[in-house]
Amino acid sequence: MSSPTLPASSVKPPYVRLSVFYFTYFAALGIFVPYWTVYLKNVAGFSAAQIGELMAVFMASKVIAPFIWGWLADHSGQRLRIIRLASLLAVVCFAGVYWQHSYGWMLLVMAGFGFFWNASLPQFEALTLNHLGEYIGRYSWIRLWGSIGFIVMVVSLPPLLDSWGIERAVDAMLLLFITIWLTTWLVRDKPHHAHAENTSRLREVIRQPAVWMLLLACALQQASHGVYYTFFSLYLEDHGYSRNFTGWMWALGVAAEVVLFVFMHRLIQRFGAERLFVLAMLLTGIRWILLGAWVDNLPVLLLAQVLHAATYGLFHASAIHVVHHVFPGKLQGRGQALYSGVSYGLGGALGSLLSGYGWETLGSAQTFYIATVVVNVGLFLSLYAIRDLGKHYAQQVG
Repeated sequence: MSSPTLPASSVKPPYVRLSVFYFTYFAALGIFVPYWTVYLKNVAGFSAAQIGELMAVFMASKVIAPFIWGWLADHSGQRLRIIRLASLLAVVCFAGVYWQHSYGWMLLVMAGFGFFWNASLPQFEALTLNHLGEYIGRYSWIRLWGSIGFIVMVVSLPPLLDSWGIERAVDAMLLLFITIWLTTWLVRDKPHHAHAENTSRLREVIRQPAVWMLLLACALQQASHGVYYTFFSLYLEDHGYSRNFTGWMWALGVAAEVVLFVFMHRLIQRFGAERLFVLAMLLTGIRWILLGAWVDNLPVLLLAQVLHAATYGLFHASAIHVVHHVFPGKLQGRGQALYSGVSYGLGGALGSLLSGYGWETLGSAQTFYIATVVVNVGLFLSLYAIRDLGKHYAQQVG
């Protein structure tokens, strides 16, 4: 008697190949986030306001680009081909940094590079979730390799930059962007096999006020991070910390995030993604107060960095799960793109832009306090959204 064919859901996902992409992608972020603004200040000579504007342009590309690419991926069914194309064009656009450092040109480079680079991750998130299938709870096991890649870069790069100059950060970023494109050839596409969801179904989902409350809460969460992602390295530098120490502080935050990702699937099973989402926003406000008031107090600074496990890791992993269930089936690509565009795009852009102006006019500590107010507004919105969505889906199940 021949053995029965195993169902598709019983085939284990390609954990290693998916993890390689996350490792490389976030290794590039491990250079871009801590050192790109330092490069813009020390090499290109831009002011804090100009740096905030440039980062805002980059973040703003997340508003439109992921949804455009998500729509193309969902309708063409060629998600992986879209990811590969976007990753390649990101390399081409970023290479423009080598031509000149004028403000206008750098705006164009940041806009073009951001448009393509910010398109690939939301689609790869959807691809990963499709590969995981019934193993979706193990998403954090794959995503933690991105955090490890980030740590490797922020720890290993500072000594090299001290010896060779901050200019070498651009060379390292370009090499990693090329590697990201190469890693996309290690995996196969994995379409979602659910019945097709039409445009009216998408409109039905996004018409719900609770969905927009949820997305707005995500946007405010990321807006509050604008001051951190844009100025944290410069903040520590202004308070007398060395570049090596700054790298270790970035690494500490992401290391705490790695530990959380290891146990994230269990936390979601026990407490639910919705409760963890709200908790992450609460802890974010506490973190910004600590950084604004006690940056010179080493134990408090260490605690604030450990809280990165909650403010990014706990938030992102729980948000991915919530969005995955709010946008089912063939809406996943556009759902993840909408989440990325509204939160990391719109929220990140406004956060970067306004933090630049706040840094110059109000001061560094005050800008962190304002970030606390922003995320607390998002916290109240999230409480309403989670409660309303819970009632909605309970009625559907009933």
